[in-house]
Amino acid sequence: MSLRIRPALPGDDAAWNAFVDAHPEGSPFHLTAWRDCIQQTFPYKPCPLLAEDGKEIRGVLPLFLVSSPMLGRVLLSSPFAVYGGALVRDEETRAALRQAVEDRARAEKVDYVELRNAWPSQCLGFERVQRYVTFTLKLEGSEEDLLSAIPRKTRNHIRKSLKCGLTSRHASDLEPFYRIYFTNLRRLGTPAFPRVHFQRILQAFAGSAYVLEVLHEGRPVAVMLTFEYKGAVMPYYGASDREFNHLAPNNFLFWELGRSGLSRGMRVLDFGRSKKIESDGVFIFKSQWGSEMRELPYEILLVRRRDIPYVSPANPRFRPFLSVWRHLPLWFTNRIGPMLVKWVP
Repeated sequence: MSLRIRPALPGDDAAWNAFVDAHPEGSPFHLTAWRDCIQQTFPYKPCPLLAEDGKEIRGVLPLFLVSSPMLGRVLLSSPFAVYGGALVRDEETRAALRQAVEDRARAEKVDYVELRNAWPSQCLGFERVQRYVTFTLKLEGSEEDLLSAIPRKTRNHIRKSLKCGLTSRHASDLEPFYRIYFTNLRRLGTPAFPRVHFQRILQAFAGSAYVLEVLHEGRPVAVMLTFEYKGAVMPYYGASDREFNHLAPNNFLFWELGRSGLSRGMRVLDFGRSKKIESDGVFIFKSQWGSEMRELPYEILLVRRRDIPYVSPANPRFRPFLSVWRHLPLWFTNRIGPMLVKWVP
């Protein structure tokens, strides 16, 4: 039986997820649960590709067709995901998926294709885009060993937060999450997501996704929607209330995620994607945990477009918009944000 590439169908979901679970580079964003959350909330068309030899799956590529006035017409793996791209078993499958992507891109008349690979072994051979890195911290030994392995400056912040009496809990009410997270998005100049986006994630990933709250005297001061998958704790959507920065709530939050993960047998704290800008505050924060940094080898295939797109708050072109957005009323940015965020997946 020869290898063939075809669109994945609903009846393939169980086998698709089993392949992702078994593949060493599979992530939550490769699972059909992420596909369903995105499809239900945003106007994107899923067009996942599956490589098979007889009934045996040899590769998968989650893919969405996105139309945006800012991006144009794009094939993307995957919207609002920091990790994506193809998962393959061998070079024959990689080459076949590359050809299938090129054929699909021409058929759909897209401007470009973007693959958000987490590892070089996922790359299909298109042009690399080296704008992002990720940081990971091994969770091993005892809690004392973990704390000792963290550099002194960050360790002191953690100890300060502990002395301030901060506590944590899994949230049962998402209102504090919305308040803190959406306020931070406005400060960054980023449109707010629809609330239903988070509700659907927590429902679709029940048992492996939760919102952790950090509290000071019973008041939530930091929040994080977190995934857990294959031994990795993956903080994803989160922020803190700047009024309480003197208590170091962000340090306490990540410490709690790592400490509690270690106690439950998790092996890695994955800090997620950061812009590759050493002066960036998020980059600095994540680099000060004794974590390992690695490049994220994203790929772009230009089809009708001639230049590589750069839709990011770090792009100087967007500074005027960001400046205005930061000064708009929160109720207004929360209302129109969901209409704009779909343009920049």
